[in-house]
Amino acid sequence: MDKQSVTFDPIWEEKYAAGHVQNYPWDMVVSFVFRNAPRDRPRSEIKIMEMGFGSAPNLWFAAREGFKVAGVEGSSSAVEFALERFKREGLYGDLRVGDFTSLPFDDDSFDLVIDRESLCCVGAEAQKQAVAEVHRCLRKGGRFLHNAYGDSHSSTRTGELGTDGLINNITGGTLVGVGQLHFTSRAEINERFADGWKLLQVQRREWLDMLAVGGDIHAEWVVIAEKI
Repeated sequence: MDKQSVTFDPIWEEKYAAGHVQNYPWDMVVSFVFRNAPRDRPRSEIKIMEMGFGSAPNLWFAAREGFKVAGVEGSSSAVEFALERFKREGLYGDLRVGDFTSLPFDDDSFDLVIDRESLCCVGAEAQKQAVAEVHRCLRKGGRFLHNAYGDSHSSTRTGELGTDGLINNITGGTLVGVGQLHFTSRAEINERFADGWKLLQVQRREWLDMLAVGGDIHAEWVVIAEKI
């Protein structure tokens, strides 16, 4: 598997090119922004970056609330859609096609960084590199929302183990048809945030689909880490 297919799964370009879109932000992102944005500066001076922003609903929300926003996304179709929406609504965002492992932003330039289940689309080593890049781009005291699928997720049992810890060809659970995924353990959370970080929140959330045969478990992590 070549580097490009590890760091960006082309299934997402196919989905966005075919019209996949989300218009409104995730509730955990809204909560994260309002609870963790600095209160000693006006919103116009607070910078928020998102990795894998897709059609940019989270950044759209933040821009409407007066924050400066930026992000990287692997799908050029998604970036084009987001830029057109921002322009149509009179918003500005520095939205780029890019790679998680090499962020095109300056050191110490953001107050908040968001990963809403985007890094889980790349392997374990790529995630380590991406978290290091987030650390580089955050200001001291800046905070990172890291939302990842947990290793108790039912979909882990229905796929094939591939390169760098990725599970491919998932056939069951709640994550069928979304391409390659990495499912994170608690040990990996500890490792990713061992150096230069203070963990403020480590939540493991699970819910059981009682209508699924055998009861499918959807599991994910919601981590908030501060750069020290």
